[in-house]
Amino acid sequence: MIRTIIEIDSETCTGCGLCVNACHEQAIGLIDGKAVLLRDDYCDGLGNCLPACPTGSIRFTEREADPYDRAAVSVHKDRLAQAETNHQWPVQARLVSPMAPYLQDADILLTADCVPFVMRDFRGAFPFTYTTLAACPKLDQTDYRVRLKELFAAQKPKAVTVAVVDIPCCNGLWHAAKEWCRDEAREGLEIELKKVTVSADGRILPAAP
Repeated sequence: MIRTIIEIDSETCTGCGLCVNACHEQAIGLIDGKAVLLRDDYCDGLGNCLPACPTGSIRFTEREADPYDRAAVSVHKDRLAQAETNHQWPVQARLVSPMAPYLQDADILLTADCVPFVMRDFRGAFPFTYTTLAACPKLDQTDYRVRLKELFAAQKPKAVTVAVVDIPCCNGLWHAAKEWCRDEAREGLEIELKKVTVSADGRILPAAP
C-alpha cells in the first residue's frame, strides 16, 4: 500500500540517537552509527521523531510500505524490554568469568571505559542486546589480547564490536582485539570484528575506508 512513512537521510544523520528516544513505537535504531527505520510496519507515520532530530535528517515521504502493525510493534517492544532486563554482571572485562553463560554466541561490545561518559546516548547506540565488556588499555594492568583468549577459550562470541574514543591510548584495545582475532583465524575460527570510534565530544565518527 502507498502510505506516509518516515525517511532518514543517512548522509546528514549524526547518530545522536535523539530520534530513537522520541519514537514511541521504537521503530528507529542506530546501526553503524546512523539512525535507521528498523521495519516499515513499526512506523505509525505520526512523526514524533521529526522535531527531535537536530539536523533535519528525518522527513515524511509517500511510498509503498507495509501497513502499520500494532501487534508486531507490541512484540518488538516486549523483546526490547526483555533485552534490557537481561543485565550481565560484572561488565569489567578483567572481572568477567570465562564460564559466564552470556558469552556464548554473543554480540560482544568491548568498550573503552571512557566511551559511555562522552556519548550522549550510549545505550541508544549500543543497546542491552550486546554483551558488554568494559576495559581501559592504559590503566588496567592487563594484556587484553591474552585476556580475550582466556574469556573465549570455551565460549565463542558471534561478533565483537570495539568502541573507543578517538585518542591514542584507546586504540590499544582495538589492536588487542585485532591480534586476538588473528590468533582465532589461525585456528580456523572467523569472528566478525568491527570498530566504532567516538570523538571526545561524543559523536560517532565515520568508519575509516
